[in-house]
Amino acid sequence: MRRDRSRSLVAGVAALATVLASCTSPPRPSTLGSARLDDPAPDSFVVRFETSEGEVDVMVHRDWAPRGADRMYALVRHGYYDGARFFRAVPNFVVQFGLAADPAATAAVRERRIPDDSVRRSNVRGTLSFAAAGPNTRTAQLFINLRDNQRLDRLGFAVAGQVVRGMDVVDSLHTGYGEGAPRGRGPTQERITREGEAYLAKEFPLLDQIRRARVVRRYGGR
Repeated sequence: MRRDRSRSLVAGVAALATVLASCTSPPRPSTLGSARLDDPAPDSFVVRFETSEGEVDVMVHRDWAPRGADRMYALVRHGYYDGARFFRAVPNFVVQFGLAADPAATAAVRERRIPDDSVRRSNVRGTLSFAAAGPNTRTAQLFINLRDNQRLDRLGFAVAGQVVRGMDVVDSLHTGYGEGAPRGRGPTQERITREGEAYLAKEFPLLDQIRRARVVRRYGGR
């Protein structure tokens, strides 16, 4: 009888853990694909990136880049960046991320482009901007400037936020692979898009990772 009670208790705890996990885990990619990703964000908010090297806090300002801020707020709240790697880490230039660990999540947002924001702040060291492949092509990829890159202002890269804590962590992220092939030894975006974390973990294990991203502070608005 005592043994049966112990087994029941263990089973009950396991069931509770399963329920809690299902409540806190990010939505499935199918849900992400139909989620509202461009509702207005708060006037400003702080995103904490818990990385393999430590924590980085980024203050995002909606008046700097409204559409970019709205998209970033939604993606963080949906857990999109959890598990993603800094796949493009170029010394004395930028560290870039935003291709999801799960390729299905990347596929769910890759066609949901947002219009460009005007450039209202300069791409100086420590600022965060959306990456793009031409006009009105932004979706989910972001980069942090490792140095002053004002030339990116003329190319239309609108700054959305600024690192307010943990720039030393950003500086410590692995940049040994450099640019992606063929310009460097880093991964190709095509394969990350198709294979996600499985590809990076196998062939580029030194790339640092975002273990979790979450909004820790909000000011004004929602």
